[in-house]
Amino acid sequence: MILRVLNLAVIGVLILAAAHVYRIKFDSTVQAERLAKIRGEVRRERDTIAALRAEWGELENPARVEALAKRFLPLKPIAPTQFDQLDQLPERPPPPVAPDSPDPIGAFIENFEEPTSVTGSISEPAPTPPGAAAAAPSGAEPSANVSGEQDAHTTKSGRLDR
Repeated sequence: MILRVLNLAVIGVLILAAAHVYRIKFDSTVQAERLAKIRGEVRRERDTIAALRAEWGELENPARVEALAKRFLPLKPIAPTQFDQLDQLPERPPPPVAPDSPDPIGAFIENFEEPTSVTGSISEPAPTPPGAAAAAPSGAEPSANVSGEQDAHTTKSGRLDR
């Protein structure tokens, strides 16, 4: 009788071992299918990346970009006269006003400097005698020269004749 119980116990353990092996095999099959699916996705993504890189290389081809620039942009070649010496550049602008400044517009006005160079469209102002500046009211510009004669280029309204 003990032998029968022992045989039944061994048969039971064998059935449990077979079920466990079957479960391991099933799980490994599921994992293998999942791995194959992921490898397929990776392969498709690599193919997509390769296609996009090829398209990008075609789009950034210098000859193509140059042809498009000539077709759509009104660019002119750079002339050697467009370059200038570094000492001919204007001075740097005043430093920006700090955000915590109490009056940024007032600080800008205080830091504002009159340009020292005169452009070609505006002539240099004629020097005025010391007494003539005091005779004119503040904010008003005289419409006549110091001698009282009107400028040949201006009308009575102060506009230039064209």
